[in-house]
Amino acid sequence: MALLNRQQQQTYIQQPQPTVPERPVQQPTPRPSKRILSKGERVLLVAMVTIIALLSVMNLNTQSAINTTSVEIQNIENKIDETKKQNAELSIEVSELSTYERIWNKAKELGLKLNEKNVKVVSGQ
Repeated sequence: MALLNRQQQQTYIQQPQPTVPERPVQQPTPRPSKRILSKGERVLLVAMVTIIALLSVMNLNTQSAINTTSVEIQNIENKIDETKKQNAELSIEVSELSTYERIWNKAKELGLKLNEKNVKVVSGQ
């Protein structure tokens, strides 16, 4: 009996294992590449990016020109204000220098005399 058990164990061990039929090794099939964008779409995308970049540069150029013009306008306005101040000061100086008393004193210093026959009246401004 022991011998019979042993033979059964050996036969059990010696029984070939059922083999799983091997699958044939398949070469990986080349899949069509999944491109997100086609050639035409790429061209359109590049053109759109180029146009946006060009418009951005043009906008910066315009803003720079506006800024430069604003600075020039401010400089000119400052010069105008200075000129107005100078004109006001000169007008005051003219009115001070053209008083009757000053003119009369200056005429006396130069030796001029008032001759009423030679006086001409000119209407003022």
